[in-house]
Amino acid sequence: MRIAITANGPGEFAGWVRPLVAALRARDPAVEIHVIGVPDDFATGREAEYVERLFPGVHAYPPSAYFRLALGRGVEGLPAEFDRVQYLGGDLSHAARVHARLGGVATSYKFSRKKYAAEFALVFAVDGANKQQLLGWGTPEDRIRVVGNLAIDGALGEATGAYGDPPSDAARDGIVLFPGSRKNEIANVFPLFVRVALNLRRMLPGVPVAFAGSPFVTDDLLRDALARGGEHPLSYGAPAELLDGHIVADGARFPLVRAAMGAASHARLAITIPGTKVIELAALGVPAIVCTPFNAPELVVIGGPLQYVGKLPVIGTPVKRAAVIAVAKRFEHFAQPNIDAGKDLDVEIAGTLLPSQVAHTAAERWNDRDWCERTGTELRNLYRHHAGAAERMAAFLLEPVRP
Repeated sequence: MRIAITANGPGEFAGWVRPLVAALRARDPAVEIHVIGVPDDFATGREAEYVERLFPGVHAYPPSAYFRLALGRGVEGLPAEFDRVQYLGGDLSHAARVHARLGGVATSYKFSRKKYAAEFALVFAVDGANKQQLLGWGTPEDRIRVVGNLAIDGALGEATGAYGDPPSDAARDGIVLFPGSRKNEIANVFPLFVRVALNLRRMLPGVPVAFAGSPFVTDDLLRDALARGGEHPLSYGAPAELLDGHIVADGARFPLVRAAMGAASHARLAITIPGTKVIELAALGVPAIVCTPFNAPELVVIGGPLQYVGKLPVIGTPVKRAAVIAVAKRFEHFAQPNIDAGKDLDVEIAGTLLPSQVAHTAAERWNDRDWCERTGTELRNLYRHHAGAAERMAAFLLEPVRP
């Protein structure tokens, strides 16, 4: 069996690609897997290298290779024919283009559109609500399989060392901060969270505080961002250094943990921005302070045409800023666990965030051990049934291809 997977950024590679590839290889060690990175504003450019290092024998390609393939040119190491093409992130048109070039049976995960209803032989759904979305997008019901959320398997696998990461006690019974991995997050949210950490050190002396570092972000990139202390004047960041695996600021040292879920699994609380990590933390039973900063809404990376409108000279910034704020007002929750539960579990803070405000909220919740334990249990139970999604999806993908 030869399978091609298309994916885009760090969240998809860590949360979706990683557990699915592991499950495919566990079921069939002889399966041939090729992972094709597609162009996307969420991508870091290190995804292909990460996959090949994590899974020796798996072939991975950067977006530049996708462009060659899309233009009908050859790509070194990429066979001309495949049994299956699986979408795991990015624009659906890229998966469709890869399928047109490589053949085989096309399948998708979580997303589809009416124009692709006939192209995808199966679409794997996260849950019942996602199934209803797919039906609304024109996917025939007999082509939908509810398998669960792959990100849950990704988080549980990382927390238990399934991907070769050593255990970490860096935040045992303490607080772990997740500033994100996208360019604007490294440049502005990371320095903001440094100042949050300094506030926490004063409010909770002796409590372990650690930073989650993405394996997709180089030390040099992070070091430069920390030294600047934030690019935007409203980032409210603090300058820092990266020394010997620690973030050092104002005489304080905070461990930087690359296998963050391993450290988070022992933490009492997390501070994070919205995204896949909030669901992964919930799966581990770790409650979070979810920060949605609108200090500089024009820097937010979003899908669709608005991302490119924001790059227009003069008018781009104010148009995008106004649009992001307008869209944000439509949402009651930004944290996916709160959306899924239909109530407040994780604590959400949105708006122009001050480091002292975030730290005060986190310190208050950390001191409430009963709330942390009660909420952690409820969060864990919310996603418990998703465990095994990668196994269920792998079983479908490895079925013999019908002629």
